[in-house]
Amino acid sequence: MGHTGTTPTVTWAAFEAAEPDLATTVRERFGQYTHHALATLRTDGSPRLSGIEADFRAGELWLAMMPKSRKALDVRRDPRFALLANPGEGTGMGGGDVRVSGRAVEITDPATLERYAEGVGQPLPFHLFRVELTEVVRTSVEGEELVFRTWSPGRRVRTIRRGNDESPPREQPDQGLSGGSVPDRP
Repeated sequence: MGHTGTTPTVTWAAFEAAEPDLATTVRERFGQYTHHALATLRTDGSPRLSGIEADFRAGELWLAMMPKSRKALDVRRDPRFALLANPGEGTGMGGGDVRVSGRAVEITDPATLERYAEGVGQPLPFHLFRVELTEVVRTSVEGEELVFRTWSPGRRVRTIRRGNDESPPREQPDQGLSGGSVPDRP
């Protein structure tokens, strides 16, 4: 596992191996639309929200950004981010809300950049970042409840249910989700 300060991180491939069911749901949700919302931190620490395309390729989640764009400069300075899948039209939450958080690792290797550019059919220059995850969350509505499925490195998927009343949220026992954990990297 990598680390963001004291928070462990893992690659998309490691998350997918540990939690294939949730990874499939997340990937499918991002695949429903091209444009998503990326939250980064400005120089003064305030949040910046930008549109972005998320790309799953070669077992990884990639973020490509225009040269010297504000969001690229933000994650070059402070790699922490959150990426929300486009929720779509209306309020139906088709497929639920999906968010991944983590650290954007800039790729500067010319061969990797060329391979990626060729694969997506876009000319260089651009900034390319590989995602290292610290958290994955899917929020959906089931009946009268909000259901949160959350994962972070070294933990199993947790399912938390919350009704539309004063009752406290409750954690649901594991019901056959893949439940893997990601081993530490050497």
